[in-house]
Amino acid sequence: MSGKIVLARLKALLGTGGVERDPVGLPRAIPESADALSLVCRLAHEEGWKIRIEGQGTWLPGDAPADLAVSTRALDQVVSVSPADLVATVQAGTPMETLRRRLADDSMWLALDPPGRPERSIGSVAATGTAGPLRHGFGPVRDHLLGCTVATGDGRLVRAGGRVVKNVAGYDLTKLQVGGFGGFGIIAELHLRLRAMPRADVTLLARGPRDALTSAARDLMEAQVMPAALELISPALAAESEWVLAARFVGTDAAVRGDVPRLSSAADLVWQPLPAERTASFWSVVARGILGGPVTLRLGVLGNGVDDTVDLLAHALDEGLVSAGAGSGMIRWTGDAPVERLREVRRVAASREIPMTLERAPWPVRRALGHFGAYREGVGQIVGRLRDSFDPGQCLRVALEGVTGD
Repeated sequence: MSGKIVLARLKALLGTGGVERDPVGLPRAIPESADALSLVCRLAHEEGWKIRIEGQGTWLPGDAPADLAVSTRALDQVVSVSPADLVATVQAGTPMETLRRRLADDSMWLALDPPGRPERSIGSVAATGTAGPLRHGFGPVRDHLLGCTVATGDGRLVRAGGRVVKNVAGYDLTKLQVGGFGGFGIIAELHLRLRAMPRADVTLLARGPRDALTSAARDLMEAQVMPAALELISPALAAESEWVLAARFVGTDAAVRGDVPRLSSAADLVWQPLPAERTASFWSVVARGILGGPVTLRLGVLGNGVDDTVDLLAHALDEGLVSAGAGSGMIRWTGDAPVERLREVRRVAASREIPMTLERAPWPVRRALGHFGAYREGVGQIVGRLRDSFDPGQCLRVALEGVTGD
């Protein structure tokens, strides 16, 4: 399909202001509403065009071959914030930093600290399911979403869940979209579960050999010391000379003052508190550092398997940029490696029943490996049927499963 024809059809649909060309000349639609997004998807479905999904352009490379790109960057409004209900409704293209500032105006807080840059969109975080260290205390991304509106590949608008928990009944399609990488539709709007802004935010660091830190983390879990984040960070990612175990406590002043002393009594480590003015910059370095290589993996290991799995990564890939939930598990690795080596890591992880998600990578790697590939027999067929339901024309250019050849 000629790019000129695609561009002309999109202009007729969205107006001149809703369309542009990307740096390599690919037509890019920039709808300003969920309805407009739906119309673009319907047109692409009718014409058989392939769609590349984009947010603010800070996470996945915009390199998937397609007939047009669809950007959610104009869907950037915080629609409503309800402190009384602890709920916010936001459009998917809203940058995380914009959302954080808006919620702070109402003393509200979204307990998500995803990897990447502050301008990354909330839709990208939801679609890729990329929670950060606060996952330890507040759960994965899906725990923060009450509902969403999604444009399917054939242009239907599907509204799942709602603004309150009791609306979640039957099949929970919101959870299907979290971590679906856009393979089941393009997220247009989300209802988010909020919390009151914490009054205190304290981070303490312990440094030393990795196995000593992971052992101490297990001691903390057994002693039921529960920081909001308990993250094991490699020297390269923390910009330190040793491995770092970071414990972050958030909450009321009294609660944090009560919890912090328990660290030393429950784990035999030397803890050093970060000065308050350095706390935000420390966690920002960790979040941004994940972008330090072209490939990022997420391995869904349990807390007691972190050491062995980091050993696996160090042996098969390298021990460069690693962040791991030392208590509750989940490892994120960033670096560079050929497809065959990544495939071997997935194979070994699968033999240990550890799912591996390809969070970000250049398109040839995504296409060859797939974002999450089936690690148990039969999962791939279910994913295929779901994709047929939400994208019957296979317009959405998302590599959930790896393929071989063209």
